[in-house]
Amino acid sequence: MPTITRYFIKTAMLYFAFGLLLGFLISARSLLNLPSFIANMNPTYLHLLVVGWITQLIIGVAYWMFPKFSKAEPRGDERVGWAIYALLNIGLLLRAVGEPFQIGWLLPISAILQFFAVWMFVIVIWPRVKER
Repeated sequence: MPTITRYFIKTAMLYFAFGLLLGFLISARSLLNLPSFIANMNPTYLHLLVVGWITQLIIGVAYWMFPKFSKAEPRGDERVGWAIYALLNIGLLLRAVGEPFQIGWLLPISAILQFFAVWMFVIVIWPRVKER
């Protein structure tokens, strides 16, 4: 398994655990007498689970399992994979901070970073989708 795939999968597991914890805290906010900003984290919690866990897990496994690009570079330029990882996670973390605390300028930056991460992934994987 490539190193980058391990990073994608392990990071996805962290987002899964943190997303579930955050979901629990949102649900139990009044019972546990938690601060009111926890209620504002509902979209963030969903984004952590969908982008942080599911999407990142899919990207990591696809990067590993899809047919080889070439014998010399089986997964293409590995630096692009690391750029995808960085852009996706920086964008997700900016959203996790900007959304609940209503820092409006962080959300467009977050969206742009995640947008470029997804398109870079499509560009890297596209040539690897081929017949045997």
